[in-house]
Amino acid sequence: MKRLFTSESVTSGHPDKLCDYISDSILDAYLEQDPLARVAVETVASKGEIYVTGEITSTAMIDIESIVRDVVKEVGYDNEKLDMDYRTCKIIVNLSKQSLDIAMGVDRDYGAGDQGTVYGYATLETKEYMPLPISIAHKLAKRLEEVRKKNIIEYLRPDGKVQVTVEYEESLPIRIDNIILSTQHKEGISLDRIKEDIKGHVIAQVIPKEYLDSNTKYYINPTGRFVIGGPLGDSGLTGRKIIVDTYGGYARHGGGAFSGKDATKVDRSASYMARLIAKNIVANGYAKKCEVSISYAIGIKEPVAVYVDTFSTGIISDESLSQKVQEKFDLTPKGIIDFLDLQKPIYRKTTNYGHFGKEDLAWEKILKLW
Repeated sequence: MKRLFTSESVTSGHPDKLCDYISDSILDAYLEQDPLARVAVETVASKGEIYVTGEITSTAMIDIESIVRDVVKEVGYDNEKLDMDYRTCKIIVNLSKQSLDIAMGVDRDYGAGDQGTVYGYATLETKEYMPLPISIAHKLAKRLEEVRKKNIIEYLRPDGKVQVTVEYEESLPIRIDNIILSTQHKEGISLDRIKEDIKGHVIAQVIPKEYLDSNTKYYINPTGRFVIGGPLGDSGLTGRKIIVDTYGGYARHGGGAFSGKDATKVDRSASYMARLIAKNIVANGYAKKCEVSISYAIGIKEPVAVYVDTFSTGIISDESLSQKVQEKFDLTPKGIIDFLDLQKPIYRKTTNYGHFGKEDLAWEKILKLW
């Protein structure tokens, strides 16, 4: 049976990702001075303005406005007529401390900072154990940013989005059916030139030829023009790209965003742990694909539910795997933080092009399980 599956990714200049990057940059700045900082930062970006809000409890002294401007500059926004200018944009900071009611449950027994369910996933489809659609989408978006920053395509601007549709046959990816790529550009560039440059410098450099054929369809800047972009073209918000951040819709998602949150928030830290467990179940040969779910109650240490689903590909039962996981791993918030060393300023490198599949992250390491 054949089926199509689609995933998307975005560049660091996409308005939502700009906000994620600002939130994670603020988090890292606090953790550099105070590893025990409690941070939950939300960022909003709109025309000429960035608004930073949320809750922070920390001994660190941080110049948040400077961090915001540095991020906007790093991403490449320097023109208020096209997107945003890091030098002139208005920055509003409105932060409070973590609620004492929440802090009580976390401080008393290192309980979970919130309730909810998280999911981790892994598959043999790619060498990084990620689904092929999101893997290719991330690589295309990352390459799109690379050719802009290296001036290989000199007329590009920071905002961009990619979508990839893969055709599967009997659960195996066999070809790419279509690619959609929208990239912001300077005024006066013809669509034909953009199409030629994107095909040659981005798509051809990323996608293995065996996945492309004469029937693969390409939609490059399908509206015909993309000059106005960034927060001028569309508002941005932290946490609005949760499917881009995880598995491209290929696995379930509990709904909690990652960026701007310290590791006591289990919707981030436990998602990382669930990925490590799922990846290692697959990498150790216990299954061809695996999804791990972990559920928490606010203020309570131990998870209220843990389950492993191998989609009938496991060599032992899912129930046995679930039991083995709980015996081997400390899934309390403190256990996860200690195991993955999550009180260090590591979060800026997670923000863009997925929180999973990057070899240098602790939750991507392959371990010997049993």
